[in-house]
Amino acid sequence: MRMTRLFPNALRTYGAVQLFLGAWMVAAPGSFFTQVGPFGTRNDHYLRDVASWSLALGALAFLAASRPAWRLPVLALAALQSALHAVNHLIDVGQADPSWIGVADAVSLGLLTVLLVVLVRREVPA
Repeated sequence: MRMTRLFPNALRTYGAVQLFLGAWMVAAPGSFFTQVGPFGTRNDHYLRDVASWSLALGALAFLAASRPAWRLPVLALAALQSALHAVNHLIDVGQADPSWIGVADAVSLGLLTVLLVVLVRREVPA
């Protein structure tokens, strides 16, 4: 893939995932909790709070895909949020039920963070 399309496509993909997760948390918080986030006691209010973040970041990623000046700041924000999210999951890795979800979440968030950091580094002017 040519570099000129890498960042817009990456931002659209990231945005689509964030919008999907946010919509899922709003529409079916119980399903999201069971399938993705079974940490502690289910709290639909907090799930919708997190959904508002995912929906906003997803919308920003889509906007940044067609606005070159926005790409680096949005990618940097996404990378920072992903890193903090990954650390939170590392701290709570053993608290998921079933336990494999805790490990899968921590690993997938760590990989996402690495990918976002690589994209940020490639977007930083030389």
